Amino acid sequence: MSTATAAEPTTVTTAAGPAPTAERWYRPALAALLAATAVLYLWGLGSSGWANSFYSAAVQAGSESWKAFFFGSSDAASSITVDKTPLSLWPMALSVRVFGLSSWSILVPQAIEGVLAVWLLVATVRRSTGSAAAGLLAGLVLATTPVAALMFRFNNPDALLVLLLVAAAYAVLRAVEDGVRHPVRWLALAGALVGLAFLTKMLQAFLVLPAFVLVYLVAAAAPLLRRVGHLLVALGAVVVAGGWWVAVVSLWPASSRPYIGGSQGNSILELTLGYNGLGRLTGEETGSVGGGGGRGWGETGLTRLLDGEVGGQVAWLLPSALLLLLAGLWATRHAPRTDRVRAGLVLWGGWLLVTGLTFSLMAGIFHAYYTVALAPAVAALVAIGAHLTWRQRRSPVMAAAGALAVALAAVTGFLLLGRSPDFVPWLRWPVLVLGLLAAVALAGLRWLPGRLAFAAAAVAVVAGLAGPAAYAVRTAGTAHTGSLPTAGPAITSDDGRAGGGRGPGGRPGRGTFPGGTPPQGIPPGAPQGGFPGGAAPGTGGRPGGTGGTGGMGGLLQGSEPTAEVTAFLLQDADSYTWVAAAVGSNAAAGYQLATEEPVMAIGGFNGSDPSPTLAGFQQLVADGEVHWFIGGGGFGRSMGGSEAASEIAAWVAETFEATTVDGVTLYDLTADGTAGAEA
Repeated sequence: MSTATAAEPTTVTTAAGPAPTAERWYRPALAALLAATAVLYLWGLGSSGWANSFYSAAVQAGSESWKAFFFGSSDAASSITVDKTPLSLWPMALSVRVFGLSSWSILVPQAIEGVLAVWLLVATVRRSTGSAAAGLLAGLVLATTPVAALMFRFNNPDALLVLLLVAAAYAVLRAVEDGVRHPVRWLALAGALVGLAFLTKMLQAFLVLPAFVLVYLVAAAAPLLRRVGHLLVALGAVVVAGGWWVAVVSLWPASSRPYIGGSQGNSILELTLGYNGLGRLTGEETGSVGGGGGRGWGETGLTRLLDGEVGGQVAWLLPSALLLLLAGLWATRHAPRTDRVRAGLVLWGGWLLVTGLTFSLMAGIFHAYYTVALAPAVAALVAIGAHLTWRQRRSPVMAAAGALAVALAAVTGFLLLGRSPDFVPWLRWPVLVLGLLAAVALAGLRWLPGRLAFAAAAVAVVAGLAGPAAYAVRTAGTAHTGSLPTAGPAITSDDGRAGGGRGPGGRPGRGTFPGGTPPQGIPPGAPQGGFPGGAAPGTGGRPGGTGGTGGMGGLLQGSEPTAEVTAFLLQDADSYTWVAAAVGSNAAAGYQLATEEPVMAIGGFNGSDPSPTLAGFQQLVADGEVHWFIGGGGFGRSMGGSEAASEIAAWVAETFEATTVDGVTLYDLTADGTAGAEA
């Protein structure tokens, strides 16, 4: 079928996709793109160490215990889970089982997921447009988006989330192709992929569903009632693929499974609908350190994605993508209802608008790296819009739209590069000048000779991608650790304040939060590991227990134990279920990764979950299950969370004698209780 409108030249396609006759260069070009993407995502990957220690510890646990693997436990003894569903952990844990525990074995699956996402986006856009060039452009834009270069080299769930959602988009667009056999099968596959995406990052996966439903209702060839029936089948696939794990966990006796981290009632449904659900929108996240109308995680509003450090993650081509969406819908206004190009525009446009508005207005926890979920939609819309403006270049409206999109990209790139004045300072002016010159040329594209027209288009691509590509290369060359990674160099906000800064080695500075202000509940200037009211019990007055060379870690940064501390914890390790316990998952994570033995994360990520209770921990100590308690770490009670962690820390300090090893305070829980003396 032809995807062309009356105003554009015909593109020959077949039921299997674009005809290969005129595009013999496609396969070599695709291979080159994927190879370059693999180099970008894999080069120097091990420099980030454990990356996000919170997830790396769970990966290590899953590589040691199938029970911990299934539940996504933070430790191999399965005391508590991470605060997400566990699917993203499974490929990494399997990799560690095969290749052993290392930074590479944890992070390589993430990079592979990134390369696959680029490949699937190329294939999806190519089928929609019938143009290999459009598909390759979409893949190039995605690969060089700074936040994509960050998250496909990091071990957060977002990498697998993006891959699964791009695969689901491919399946939806296959289902709406005219003449496709059994479209319901493709739609059911899309539903199953969204369900798996839910098992990766919970309700965020469902933000694409409005776009998917709209596309199938509008563009599928089947009669309306049959389309509705197919959508119900797809909904069933979502429920089965995403709900089976939730059902198993809900029915599993709580006494024989780990506590559900991030919940206050040991409930996966509470975690799904509360902390990781509506709480993200309203800011009312019980047990969280943030929230409260955006006061802690940056100002909400329609410009959020362009502001501060968020803009440099994904916004380089965002204004151009929105403009090209409108231009593309106008260009296809007379096309048949089942037109593939318009179906692609509706799908990616709906994806971008729903997800972008959610990120812009959500009052709960929001991190700049979440925007990687926007990158495929931006890339696809830019590529499809560029394809339409090129093919309809004799139309004054489309020529003007294409020129304006290039000019917008140049101005946006100029402004975003201006926020990092110490990073390739010479680049912003060529981006602006070349982009504006290309825009002028593209405005008169219909009068240009063929070679000059291609040259103008090439200059436009270079000018539009120079800024994000430079940020992406910088991101790939920088080590990233902790819970709040950001892409690109350090930036200066629009009002002249420093933001998004990094400490030595490119690591995020301790205590760094969006906008430089700690979330609600963390006093300004408090360390990440700080307890309410100051120092943690048994730390000798050191707030948060950080100090010396032991690297206690804290709320957002994993601990970094020395060899001496590690050896201390490994004494008689086989005699205990947990070699140690610490308040907060990040505080526990580094010790677990160093010893490769279970370390109990009291209170979960924020130290605010009631796991274990004081009575429960006292029973474990009495039974000889835990050897050491590590002083400091975590944050304790916040936003209405449990006080159990603070109660446990206080009881330990009052009952057991403290020993300081390389600046880290340790309590031997197997010794006879003594008044809280400190060595």
